[in-house]
Amino acid sequence: MSQQIRILTKIITYLGIVWSLVILLFLANNIWIKYNDTHEAALNEAKLSVKKDLAFRTWIASHGGIYVPITKKTPPSPYLSHIKNRNVKTTDNNDLTLMNPAYALSQLMKDSSYKSKNKITSTVLLNPQNAPDKWENKALHIIEKTRKLYSEKQNMDNEDYIRALNPLVTKESCLKCHGFQGYKVGDIRGGVSVSVALEPYYKKAIEDIRPILIELIILWLLGMMGLLFSHKRLKVYIDDKIRSYEENIYALVDMIEERDSYTAGHSKRVAKYCVLIAQEMGSNEDDVDLLRRAAMLHDIGKISTPDSILLKPGRLNELEHNIIKEHVDSGYELLKKIDFYSDLAEIMRHHHEHYDGSGYPARLKGESIPILSQIMSVADSFDAMTTNRIYKGRMDLKAALQEIQDLSAKQFHPKIAYATLSALANVTIHNDINQVPKTRLEKERFSYFYKDHLTQAYNFEYLKFILSKKDDEAFLYQKIVTISLHNFSDFNKNFSWEEGDSKLLEVAKVLLSTFPHDLLFRVQGDDFILISRNSLELQKVQDVLKDIFVDTPISLSYKEMDFNVLTDNTLKNVKTIF
Repeated sequence: MSQQIRILTKIITYLGIVWSLVILLFLANNIWIKYNDTHEAALNEAKLSVKKDLAFRTWIASHGGIYVPITKKTPPSPYLSHIKNRNVKTTDNNDLTLMNPAYALSQLMKDSSYKSKNKITSTVLLNPQNAPDKWENKALHIIEKTRKLYSEKQNMDNEDYIRALNPLVTKESCLKCHGFQGYKVGDIRGGVSVSVALEPYYKKAIEDIRPILIELIILWLLGMMGLLFSHKRLKVYIDDKIRSYEENIYALVDMIEERDSYTAGHSKRVAKYCVLIAQEMGSNEDDVDLLRRAAMLHDIGKISTPDSILLKPGRLNELEHNIIKEHVDSGYELLKKIDFYSDLAEIMRHHHEHYDGSGYPARLKGESIPILSQIMSVADSFDAMTTNRIYKGRMDLKAALQEIQDLSAKQFHPKIAYATLSALANVTIHNDINQVPKTRLEKERFSYFYKDHLTQAYNFEYLKFILSKKDDEAFLYQKIVTISLHNFSDFNKNFSWEEGDSKLLEVAKVLLSTFPHDLLFRVQGDDFILISRNSLELQKVQDVLKDIFVDTPISLSYKEMDFNVLTDNTLKNVKTIF
């Protein structure tokens, strides 16, 4: 199975997983909504029940209570014996007893066919039968503070309920029966407790979810069938059209990427620019695709270039430059042996030829240079111009296009240079394309060239690189602290070079661990420089180093300055900054 087929299979698999998750999430969301709706509906029922109870209680209270016939259901309340005339006779000699609001409400709750379980309760009881359970006791303390209805879901006797407790506020009419308990108007005298069973609401929610579930299953099946059908069709297309291309070209590109991710990014950008320029010139689709594939591989010959040259984060000397030129012939020899790439080999081989004959490797001139190679030459140069290198800042888009125009009929074919001005006029140049290390491989490369191998601090060459970037808009560093070690040569003579190296390593370790977000440089053998994005605390630098050279002839001095005082001249005579 080819790589693209595997990628396609993974994509379809991931899409299937994503599709399944979307359906499941949609179902879960509906279930969650229904679940919350059941609680909300049960709570609304509880609130309505409380509202009715309180309305009834208010009506009773507004009449000072009601007298009802004394029966088995409504015997005189033993808890109202402190009220005079609580039992009376009517003119026709019937015995009546006073029913206060709480008594009347309790009786209503017993006699009515409520769906919910209602109860009046309090922490200061008049009727022991109204004693709160554990949950009601907690809720009573809460409503004492909030004076608002409190509710939550609770399991009682293995059944889920929504329980609510609404505060009973003491009114003037309440004092007739409860004044002796110490209540005052406005006090919370307890609450109306309501428990609504959730089971009926759960059953209703399940009935509502069932048709949604069936619809989602059908939708999921249709989606999966569509993905499987798409996979089959695309697999046939890839097998017929791209199998050979896929198995080879990306394998070669991967070799470049594994070695130098910067070069790989460069190849992709050059391919993009080649396509834009070729399309601007009216090239046919076959030529555009051929050029794009050649551009992806135009630096493949660099696999034979030594790492010390290819990965060097600085300008190449003449010998190194001549060696790296050989990559075009190396790439040509590699590609021409593969039938599938033989047409790419010639395009790639001549992408460093110049229109005036000053290029390489064959010093071809003018129309003798393949036209697609000349397009690639412009695209390759444009990307080099607009890319930050360690040793050279990038041009902006306008300056790069002006440079191409200036080199028309010299390095570049006039017609191609002219087309490039339009084709690349609106491309986006990313500021983060540079050789500053990002990946682990790149950091290792960077350390090899720019780090002091003893202390792991940066060396003087990197300080010069940092200085070259200080005028960039994105430059972050502001402050410098220099640390000078005096009499270090005497220390080496008295204690040995190895002991001196040990002290330098100790200084570096302390500074690197104390200031992990700043840059540390070792300069002139026994001096250090700290560069910070923010203001460095000079006293802190002194404090962390003060114990290292106790009982030695070495002394330290410090100097703090703004980064913008550094110039090329001060670096040429580095002693001026210490």
